[in-house]
Amino acid sequence: MRITQQLTTTLREAPHDAESGNHELLVRAGFIRQLTAGIYSFLPLGARVIHNISKIIREEMDRAGGQEVIMPVLQPRELWEQRPAEGGASRAELYAGEFFSLEDRKGRELILGPTHEEVAHSLIADFVQSYRDLPQYIYQLQVKFRDQWRPRGGLLRTRELLMMDLYSFDANEAGLERSYQQMIEAYKAVFTRCGLRFLIVQADSGPIGGSTSHEFIAPVEAGEDTVILCRNCDYAANQERAEFVSSEQARETPLELEEVYTPNCKSISELAAFLAIQENRTLKSICYVASGKFVLAIIRGDLEINEIKLANILQREGLNAADLHLASPEELTEAGIIAGYTSPLGKDKQILIVADISLKQGNNYVAGANKAEYHIKHVNYPRDFRVDVWGDIALAYEGATCSQCGGKLYSIRSSELGHIFKPGTLYSYLFQTTFLDTDGTTRPIFMGSYGIGISRLMGIIVEQSHDDKGIIWPFSVAPYHVALIGLDLDKPETGQAAGQLYTDLLAAGIEVLFDDRTETAGVKFNDADLLGLPLRAVISKRSLKNGGVELKLRSQKESRIVPLSDTVRAIQEEIHKELAR
Repeated sequence: MRITQQLTTTLREAPHDAESGNHELLVRAGFIRQLTAGIYSFLPLGARVIHNISKIIREEMDRAGGQEVIMPVLQPRELWEQRPAEGGASRAELYAGEFFSLEDRKGRELILGPTHEEVAHSLIADFVQSYRDLPQYIYQLQVKFRDQWRPRGGLLRTRELLMMDLYSFDANEAGLERSYQQMIEAYKAVFTRCGLRFLIVQADSGPIGGSTSHEFIAPVEAGEDTVILCRNCDYAANQERAEFVSSEQARETPLELEEVYTPNCKSISELAAFLAIQENRTLKSICYVASGKFVLAIIRGDLEINEIKLANILQREGLNAADLHLASPEELTEAGIIAGYTSPLGKDKQILIVADISLKQGNNYVAGANKAEYHIKHVNYPRDFRVDVWGDIALAYEGATCSQCGGKLYSIRSSELGHIFKPGTLYSYLFQTTFLDTDGTTRPIFMGSYGIGISRLMGIIVEQSHDDKGIIWPFSVAPYHVALIGLDLDKPETGQAAGQLYTDLLAAGIEVLFDDRTETAGVKFNDADLLGLPLRAVISKRSLKNGGVELKLRSQKESRIVPLSDTVRAIQEEIHKELAR
C-alpha cells in the first residue's frame, strides 16, 4: 500500500480527551477515530491489526477443538429473565445497568447482546442429545454492546467492543475441568503470539456466575484493574476477589459504653487523631441500598469495604445486589441516619447488618453514636449490636499478609486480556439443557465460558509496546511488516529504485507500506516511528551511495546497509526470524 492512497493521516498533537497512551497513539497514528464516548471507528491500519489478532485467535481456538459460529446480536429479553430454581436474581437484573435495550415493531423487548451464554445454550440444546455428542466447543468473533458507566482508556473500556467468546459443553465436572485447562493453554498461546506480557489471576465471576473464574491480565499503568500478588508465593488475584489475613488484635476486658463529644470527626482518620488511638480500634459503618433495602456494612476502621465481595454476599442471602449503591443523602434522611456518625447500635430490624470477619478479633471499638458530633467508646459484639450476616467484605491492599503463605502482598495496575469462567450447570438448569448419560439417565450439561476482548487487546499491545516516539508493533499483529521510506524521490535514480523495490516486495508476498509522499525526511521518519511498523527500509540518495538500502528494526537504534539486490531476501529472513521467536 502506498501512503498517498491510504485513508489515514497522522496528527502532531494528542487529542484533547486522550486518557491513556493507547488512545493518544492510536488516534495520532491514524488507526482509530472516536465517534462518541466509548465508540470507535477502525481505519484501514487499525482494521488490519484487528484482522491479525483475530487470525491468531481463530487459529488457536480451532487448534483447541473450537468450531466457529455466528450467533445473533439481537436477543429476546425473556432469555435473560429466567430465574434460578432456588431463587435469586435473573441475569437481566444482574446486567440491568449495562443493557442496550430496544423494542421491535410488535413491542417485543430485545437487547443488544453483552454476552451469549443464553443463546449458546439454546443452540446447543438442538444438537446434543447423548454423551456421545460431548464435548462441544463453539466460538464466535462478534461485536458486543455494554453500556459502561464511564468508558475510558481508549480501547481499554468501550461500549461497543469486538470480542471472542467460546463456550464449552461437557458431560461432567471432570470434563469441564479438562476443557478449562485446555482453554488456559489456548489463551496462553494467543497472548504469547500477540507479544504480550501477562499473568493469570483468580477473579470474581460477576454476572456470568459459576464457582471458578480466572483473568488473564496485562500489567499496564493505564489499566482499569488492580491486581494483588504475593512477594513470596504464586498467589495472584484481582483486587475484587483477593483475600488476606487482617492484622491480629488482642481482646481486652469489655468496658462500659461511654459517649464522647467528637466535633468535626466525620472520617475515621479524623476520629482516630482526635481520640489519639489507632484506626483499627474504630468501627467503620457504611450505608448502602440494594433493591430498595438498606444495608449497613461494618468493618474495622483501618480497612476498606470491597463492594464486589459485599454484593456477592448479598446475592447469596437472596437479595438482588445488581443496583447496590451508597445510600444517597435523601435515602439517609428518610432512614433517619446521620452521615459520618452512624453505627450498628440500636438499628431497626429492617436494616440488614453485614459485618466483616475482622471485627471478631478485637473489642472495645469506637463507633458512631447515631447523632451528630458524638461517638461511643467501648462498643462490643454481641453485647451492644447485632450482626445479620458475617463475611469477608474487606478490600485487599498493598502490604497486607498473604492468606496462603504469610508473605507480604503488593499491587499492580493492570488491564484484562481475557476472562474464563466455570458456570457449570447454572444455565443448564435454567434452560433444561440435558443429555442422556451412558446409563440412560438424563443429566445437565456442564458449561465453560471464555472471552477475549479483541479490540481491547489492540489497545493493551500499544500500552505495553511503545516509546516516546510512537508505537512498536510486534511482527505478529503489525498492520504491515515493512515501512518502506523513499527519500529524494524526485531524483530518477532513487525514485526508480524505490518504486522497483516496492514492486519486488509485493511480488514476494511481503506486507509493505510505502511512504511515497513528497514530505521531508524528518516528517517521514517521525511518522514511521509513530506508526510503529516493526521493520524500516530506507532508500535514498545517501543509502544508495553507501551501498544499498538502510534496514532497521523499530525496536532498535542501529541500522545496517543491505545491497539493493539482496534487500528482498534480507527482509524475508528478518521477518521469518522475528515471527519464529
